[in-house]
Amino acid sequence: MLLRSLNRQAVARGDDIPDAVRIGDTTLSRGDVLAAATSVAERVSHADRVAILATPSVTTVLAVVGCLIAGVTAVPVPPDSGPAELEHILRDSGSQAWLGEAPADSAGLPVVPVRVHARSWHSYPEPPDSATAFVLYTSGTTGPPKGVLISRKAIATNLDALAEAWQWTSDDTLVHGLPLFHLHGLVLGVLGPLRIGSRLVHTVKPSPAAYAAARGTMYFGVPTVWSRIADDPDSACALSGARLLVSGSAPLPVPVFEKIRELTGLAPIERYGMSETMLTLSTRADGERRPGWVGVPVRGVETRLRDEHGGDVPHDGESIGGLQVRGSMFFDGYLGRPEATAASFTEDGYFETGDVAVIDPDGFHRIVGRASTDLIKSGGFRIGAGEVEASLLGHPSVREAAVVGVPDPDLGQRLVGFVVGENISEPDLIEHVAAELSVHKRPREIRVVESLPRNALGKVQKKLLL
Repeated sequence: MLLRSLNRQAVARGDDIPDAVRIGDTTLSRGDVLAAATSVAERVSHADRVAILATPSVTTVLAVVGCLIAGVTAVPVPPDSGPAELEHILRDSGSQAWLGEAPADSAGLPVVPVRVHARSWHSYPEPPDSATAFVLYTSGTTGPPKGVLISRKAIATNLDALAEAWQWTSDDTLVHGLPLFHLHGLVLGVLGPLRIGSRLVHTVKPSPAAYAAARGTMYFGVPTVWSRIADDPDSACALSGARLLVSGSAPLPVPVFEKIRELTGLAPIERYGMSETMLTLSTRADGERRPGWVGVPVRGVETRLRDEHGGDVPHDGESIGGLQVRGSMFFDGYLGRPEATAASFTEDGYFETGDVAVIDPDGFHRIVGRASTDLIKSGGFRIGAGEVEASLLGHPSVREAAVVGVPDPDLGQRLVGFVVGENISEPDLIEHVAAELSVHKRPREIRVVESLPRNALGKVQKKLLL
């Protein structure tokens, strides 16, 4: 059973907790979630695929759970989608209706309401493991967003692997304020507690004060969230009673890692994954937590590095290669794009992530970034932008940093650093990197900006810088 904590027999016995799910000011027991979501399932059970405007609300949770109960594929839609993106997702997915809230322009689709206080005790058979639970849309950085087909089996397998790595149990209370249209906030952050049986507190907005007030044992956040918490010592100290602080969706700057550890006494857990592969790498609750590294493969995952000619890259902690992963919790392909699906896999079944990484002799992984923007070839050297960014962030005048390669007639590409901070001295920053790393890794130019362009998950959109 995918959502095994929503156990009908246990609820009937009175084995329930009144605060299983809290989103903002609304609190539901497991029985409330089960009964209200079953009412949703009754209204959509004859559909194949429905769109859900994934606002941070109880309505979104009930809509998603209702689809899972009925075996209907859910298409989470970012609530801030522009008209072109919205039209593409609806057309590409073949969604037949909106479930719950709908945008002002509903694209002519009918709207099926979600009633928080409705109750139904109708019983539905558990859908097969192979059934598609979600169509999750990629960020579309290389073209229109692609629909990623995620099965129930993939979700269950990955959540169980993470529960083992993080020692996640029903005694935990998970706190986060992440978007509910993505792997991190929706699959890990909502379905995780409903499978494992832990309590969930969603703060609607991931503010330091809201995290501090929640008093959880586990916290999820993107680096932007942890950076803001690190700048709010009172809120950070309030998290010292937690068990795990988990960061993902983008690299956590080393200075933020260290400041969080100093203020809370907890070294953050870092992890890595993507919609197509689920969460494949993580530091462990009982293992080493190394700043800037995302740990080892979770149970059931294999990894390797390849150079541009398909050759092996040594696991020496220094050599950079394209990261390939293989496992049992991967997606079932891109919706309607068999050629793109086939092109994403090697002949022996490894998925080509498009990220570049290094692996040390102990199997620890460090993600350098995207091959398209973060692997910079300058003067005959292969340089990872992430390493240079980490060095820049170690300078006291820098709060944010992004490094890109721009065309150069002599070097091929030259490193340019975009930084946010105070009292920036370009020569000082360049010298700082040259002294800390290697001379060939120094930026040739520093550009001071007011902010870095980021998406909803905190990832820097480097193509907008270029």
